[in-house]
Amino acid sequence: QVQLVESGGGLVQPGGSLRLSCAASGSIFNINVMNWYRQVPGKERELVAHITSGGYTNYADFVKGRFTISRDNAKNMVYLQMNSLKPEDTAIYYCDAAVQYRSGTECDTDDFWGQGTQVTVSS
Repeated sequence: QVQLVESGGGLVQPGGSLRLSCAASGSIFNINVMNWYRQVPGKERELVAHITSGGYTNYADFVKGRFTISRDNAKNMVYLQMNSLKPEDTAIYYCDAAVQYRSGTECDTDDFWGQGTQVTVSS
């Protein structure tokens, strides 16, 4: 069906930058909204940023001015450029997408998640 795979996480010092990528693959007709979420152990998963197929973006207040979400519709990819990272940005980052895909002989729509990529901000 459809798979989402994140990459680009790692260890970075406070004030540093990372760029996360998420690639969607499978029998995809169209991808609507693509999101980045993050989760810290023991806490609920929270929405970081959101981008529509038309390029409209929205950000959580805690990342506004520091993070930028973008997408490449031709490659079925979404990115998260993270600048001025803080220790409190440490989390597992997940991408999520609403995907129209081929299911047998039909077209179906579902929400898919990646496996997550760890981002650690520490000196």
